[in-house]
Amino acid sequence: MGLLDFLRPSAPASVRAEPPLRAVSPDVSSESQWKGFVAPGGTSRAGVRVNETTALSIPATLQALRILCGVFAMTPLHYFMRTAQGRARADQDTLWRLMHDRPNSHQTAYEFRELMLGDILLSGDFYAFISRNRRGAPVALTRLKPGRVVIAEYFDASEGTTLFFDATLPDGTSARFPQRDIWHVPGMSRNGLNGLSPLAYARDALGGAIATADHAIKFWGNGGRPSTVLKTKAKVDPADRAQIKNDWKRIYGGPFGDDIAVLDQDLEPHFLAHDNEASQYLETRGFQVIDLARVWGIPPHLIFDLSNATFSNIEHQSLEFITFHLGPHYERVAQRATMQFASEGHYFEHMTDALVRGDLKTRMEAYWLQRQMGMVNANELRRADNLPDIGDKGSEYWRPSNMAVAGEPVTAPQGMSDNGQDEQQEG
Repeated sequence: MGLLDFLRPSAPASVRAEPPLRAVSPDVSSESQWKGFVAPGGTSRAGVRVNETTALSIPATLQALRILCGVFAMTPLHYFMRTAQGRARADQDTLWRLMHDRPNSHQTAYEFRELMLGDILLSGDFYAFISRNRRGAPVALTRLKPGRVVIAEYFDASEGTTLFFDATLPDGTSARFPQRDIWHVPGMSRNGLNGLSPLAYARDALGGAIATADHAIKFWGNGGRPSTVLKTKAKVDPADRAQIKNDWKRIYGGPFGDDIAVLDQDLEPHFLAHDNEASQYLETRGFQVIDLARVWGIPPHLIFDLSNATFSNIEHQSLEFITFHLGPHYERVAQRATMQFASEGHYFEHMTDALVRGDLKTRMEAYWLQRQMGMVNANELRRADNLPDIGDKGSEYWRPSNMAVAGEPVTAPQGMSDNGQDEQQEG
């Protein structure tokens, strides 16, 4: 490097000095290359369009995603380092701050994780662009909208599969990116690349719920009146028939069509009967709530279906919610974060302790058992509740005095005889 090189302006911090990415062979290709991509969803057999907007218009779906995404987002994602004693929290690392505090300039960690699980549940995949500094360290995560990323797969017999991502960034530019630049978290998958979207695979269940709700809207939008047939013995030509129909709908249709009907040409109204009870309309809507709970993987009582709930089984279902419903999402995201970002000897893990903070009795009982068993000291328990330490005395660990090592003889405490009596001092 010469003297003049020092006088030249340095490259912007946002630009990384990396060789341009080129495919190893022409076999590297994606299915669409940004063309003809169809977002998950489509028209159900009920005849209604199913997409993200129409699915979220179903109250049960909206509540299910609100609960799943909200509880997932409130669970902190910590960064740990493996040590000789077990592990230690790497809370001074840049990656910890990126995942736990601030993933980018405009979102909190809660908002980012909430958006992440929403994308996984609705579209099957979550993608984020990784912005890096000059040293290559990640400094920001930018969520990429569903449908803006297509995976390009390349297989080499000696090295295995290499993935590239054809992505459109928020500024509108499209390019092929290596795996290090795109953080991909797929949902449950059948091809090992993309996650399954309920909008595509449960389209008919969602479409049935939408169609049932549309039926109720149309019925009450017509003032709760059934369909009408105007009959007459006189002959009515097509033009008059159309005019009569339009006049009737204009005056007597809609929720406020309660004017007095005045008919000529010997017209006589007949109202078609709609028996919602006979068609089990309410039972159908009730079953659809249970069906939607299955689709989104959430206990029915959390979306306010208490038809088969008792106090005991609700408590048990709430525990299952953490283990069976959210547990796979925790593991999926933590392992993908570890694979994408963690250095050697480090890993990410969700800490679900925050989910029991509302149950004070259970939390205190757990604290007391840990304290008695010598697992934690007073200062550690106080830090868990964001309380200050109480000094050196708070760093002491307890050990139950009536316990001994299995297989070893029991020795009496100092000052006690073998039969438990106080020893008398001579003198």
